[in-house]
Amino acid sequence: MKQDIILCGVGGQGILSIATIIGWAALKHNLFLKQAEVHGMSQRGGDVQSNLRLSTEPIHSDLIPQGACDLIVSLEPMEALRYVQYLSPDGWIITNSEPFVNIPNYPAMEQVKAELDKMQHVIMLDVDSIAKAVKSPRSANMVLLGATASVLKMLNGGELVEGIVNVFGRKGETIVQTNIAAFNAGHEYAIKSLQMEQ
Repeated sequence: MKQDIILCGVGGQGILSIATIIGWAALKHNLFLKQAEVHGMSQRGGDVQSNLRLSTEPIHSDLIPQGACDLIVSLEPMEALRYVQYLSPDGWIITNSEPFVNIPNYPAMEQVKAELDKMQHVIMLDVDSIAKAVKSPRSANMVLLGATASVLKMLNGGELVEGIVNVFGRKGETIVQTNIAAFNAGHEYAIKSLQMEQ
């Protein structure tokens, strides 16, 4: 069993934290893991992308071939579209619905949403609003991770929460709990969204 994930967004949004938590949980639960270099982290506001590959068997390459990605996880909707050529026919896109307008020719959101609506499996959610609603405004990335847990077949929600505790533990219990609250809110939103589709 394997799952290939592209993580993307804009520098400063917390993509690296999502990758770290998934990676920690994967290793803790004896999965094989390969992660390509995270591109764009040196430029706040620039595009960020990383390949993350999980498997029960050894992995030989850290790059995901086009058409083979199981899951695109994006903190920015146009960034999700940037990588759709990598998505497998039955792959999922989990994305923030709100844009981070960092370029002068950013397309109209109606166009971006129309393109995302063409995809077979998409969960779009306003991660910032959900984070604020649970009094965790700086944990929007954990809302997205919670939504991702609804379709992440290699790890369950409890294992990812363990990762949150491990990664944020040194920052104190309050930070841990606000991140878990944001994660739970994102997970709940995605589960309800999936139930409505059925």
